[in-house]
Amino acid sequence: MERVSEKELTAWRLFIKAHAKIMEFIERDLAAQKKVPLTTYDVLIALFEAPDRRLRFSELNRKVVLSKSGLTRMIDRLEREGLIQREKSEEDRRGAYAVLTDEGENQLRKAWPVYARGIKQYFAASLSDEEVEILTRSFGLIYKDLQSSQEKEGNES
Repeated sequence: MERVSEKELTAWRLFIKAHAKIMEFIERDLAAQKKVPLTTYDVLIALFEAPDRRLRFSELNRKVVLSKSGLTRMIDRLEREGLIQREKSEEDRRGAYAVLTDEGENQLRKAWPVYARGIKQYFAASLSDEEVEILTRSFGLIYKDLQSSQEKEGNES
């Protein structure tokens, strides 16, 4: 079994705890202001940032932290709430897109100030500019390695 150093384990545990606490606090703030929950926000922002405000379900699933079945339930709910709509793919009859509606964009814009304040208050306020740069580089390296591994796995299957 691979040995994890005490420093690595401590860093990992603090990362997990800090992430969970930040998400808990931001989620609480969004709920207190009657804004969309974080999981909904993540789906809406992924669509907002996509070309034509639309993504294939499979691509949306790669961009959000939800299981395939969790995303399906989320899409059903967001469609009922009028925040997104489904669109059949013209190129691929089995494929479908999730499309951000005007109301979805409106809810996203209403939630952003609360979310931004949470990022600033619960994350950035504890760090110097230099520490933010170090974290950005560090998480960038980790993410790049994970993306690379995922691409290799995709090529092997």
